Amino acid sequence: MSKRIDKYTALVIQPEVTVAEDRVGIRKNLDRVCNMIDFGVGYFLEVPVRLVVLPEYFLQGVTTPGKGEHGIDSFMKKAITIPGPEMDALGAKAREYGLYIAGGGVVEQVPEFPDRWFNTAFVIGPTGEVILRYHKWHVPAYIGLGCSPHDIFDEYRDKIGGDIKNLFPVVDTDIGRLGTMTCHDGCTPEVSRALGYNGVEVLCHPVALQEVEGVSDPWDFWRFTRRTRAHDNMCYLLGSNWGKVNYDYYPRAFCPGHSLIIDYTGMILREAPYPEEQVIAATIDIEGLREHRSHINHNCWIDVRAEVFRQIYDQPIYPPNRFPSGRPPRSLADKMGPCKEVLRELYARGTFVPPAGRTAEDMVQLLEDRIRYAQETGRLRKPDAVDGGR
Repeated sequence: MSKRIDKYTALVIQPEVTVAEDRVGIRKNLDRVCNMIDFGVGYFLEVPVRLVVLPEYFLQGVTTPGKGEHGIDSFMKKAITIPGPEMDALGAKAREYGLYIAGGGVVEQVPEFPDRWFNTAFVIGPTGEVILRYHKWHVPAYIGLGCSPHDIFDEYRDKIGGDIKNLFPVVDTDIGRLGTMTCHDGCTPEVSRALGYNGVEVLCHPVALQEVEGVSDPWDFWRFTRRTRAHDNMCYLLGSNWGKVNYDYYPRAFCPGHSLIIDYTGMILREAPYPEEQVIAATIDIEGLREHRSHINHNCWIDVRAEVFRQIYDQPIYPPNRFPSGRPPRSLADKMGPCKEVLRELYARGTFVPPAGRTAEDMVQLLEDRIRYAQETGRLRKPDAVDGGR
């Protein structure tokens, strides 16, 4: 018999982030979010805060193509370990207030794969211990050099685990079943569906989502996709984005806020729709969610008829094992390499149709030409110039 869970307050932190070059920059980011947690816990005191969600790359920041691009060596210099002093500091804050703290985009080095870093999300419990760790699955080729488990899938499966429960973990807690997915994971339905399959009730969703990807009207890609993820899986979704960023090569509103809290019907409860620091809060009602799931009318799990959809995934689209041990991607251009195989496969299947007068192979060549032009004109760094002392 399940135990009743009282209503509680969840905070979503929308901080100003500095793209760190070293431990000094990491500490600045860490101290800032800890102060914002102190504020939120004190301000929303009547219904106690039990959960805090921090954005992607809140500790170290991330870089994109162009003059400010960092290569693998620069990222490895600021990679941290879990456990480690940064998680200890957040763990102390969790113990102080009896909180669960979720965050993501941690540039993490793991002992099993020392030549690369993972984009890691985590949940810390009230004891101060890390109780969930997730390695981002859908790492886009055009930003960041984090390793997806899929990039080394055979090795990852052998050393860490390859079951859906291992890859998309959900932890059962006294505030409900918590899970996490990171930024680009929410752009397609598969990761949230895997978490839903594993029983997630509160989906903590750290992002560093840029305006160029549609955070604001009129595109507003961020809101309609994340409302859909919450609706389809009948779970809360707490999405945290940056408020501002400090980096010489970014506009200050590169990731322009719009952090939000969505309920299990897909309705937005709270939002910070601007590029500035903020803390938003909403009441989480797990008993209400569980009651809602007991109804068969418009129940998005009861009517799942899965057999035929297996055909979509029988054959790989993005190829696995493209960056095995000893061969991490050195640059964003390197990371984009497998996309040529993906394009070739999508056109070969007939999923995509080339523009008039072009063939499928033309489309692969077009990507190669774009990458070459970008490198030759300084828009994308060449592999031998990626780190350049940075």
